[in-house]
Amino acid sequence: MKKPAKATKPAKAKPARRAPVRRNDAAPALTDADRIGLFRTTVAIREFEEQVQLSYLEGLVHGTTHLCNGQEAVAAGVCKALRDDDYVTYTYRGHGHCLARGMDAEAAFAELFGRETGVCGGFGGSMHLTDMDRGLIGAFGIVGAGLPVAVGAGLSAQLAGREQVSVCFFGDGATNIGAFHEAMNMAQVWKLPVVFVCENNLYGEFSHISHTTPYEDLVTRAAGYAMDNVKVDGNDVEAVYEAAAKAVTRARGGAGPTFIECKTYRHRGHSRTDPAKYRQPDEVAAWMKRDPIPVYRARLVKRGVITDRKAANIVAKAREEAKAAATRAAAAAWPATGRDMAALTFA
Repeated sequence: MKKPAKATKPAKAKPARRAPVRRNDAAPALTDADRIGLFRTTVAIREFEEQVQLSYLEGLVHGTTHLCNGQEAVAAGVCKALRDDDYVTYTYRGHGHCLARGMDAEAAFAELFGRETGVCGGFGGSMHLTDMDRGLIGAFGIVGAGLPVAVGAGLSAQLAGREQVSVCFFGDGATNIGAFHEAMNMAQVWKLPVVFVCENNLYGEFSHISHTTPYEDLVTRAAGYAMDNVKVDGNDVEAVYEAAAKAVTRARGGAGPTFIECKTYRHRGHSRTDPAKYRQPDEVAAWMKRDPIPVYRARLVKRGVITDRKAANIVAKAREEAKAAATRAAAAAWPATGRDMAALTFA
């Protein structure tokens, strides 16, 4: 009589490949040239958004827009800490992130205007600016949709051993979405090279955070996943840079993800159709006094990093360049009709 065959044990899943952990997570020190560069970036974003508003009033922008006036320091500070080959996902309020990563302003305007010279051939529009060459792998119109994509990008980098970092920008409202919790949990369990950047501007569309979330300090969410976390003044571009640089260094060295909560405020309504009358005047006034651009400009002048005249010239030049870029974009051709959409690629 034959002996019964022994049951085979299921094969154990191999853990994801991890790079060696590096202990030094200090942020590279900023030079005065770096600081002036950060100021230029925040100003360029602000003037771009102001021109978007003007272009909409001129009938050049079709569909809706979500402007990031007031939140420029977050995009500028975080992107300063990245390598060219790192990945970035962002929201429909993503013009600033794209410009901070080096997207050409004229190509961005052309995309907003639906012209063929746009970064997506005029087919994406304001909410879907994408540029794979700059690691801008997706702007998402669905709240929280970029989170799992950023985690996937981080996993691909980890498995390939490329030491790239994946950064995900999202708003406070996204922390109530299921995809947020799934992404945070997976990134922490697998120690993925992901930096979660929450732009907490206190409002999820038209609802104050106190109406949707039991606390206003969203680092509490990260603590629930035993994830490294930090809360910073999102209107202080140097503070944002320092937090991001440390998180990026940790992630690149294999130490896993970080959650950065940037406290900030959008100056305009949720979208172009929102007058934002739900906000109290004293709240708006208090945040306007903390406008990241004039506050940083005054600090740099006081430190002797830049003269007030040079700062004014930077602002004037950025305004002129934004207007000129929009003018050139508006003169570009519309996408040709009858094209095979299935054959279009924007890689």
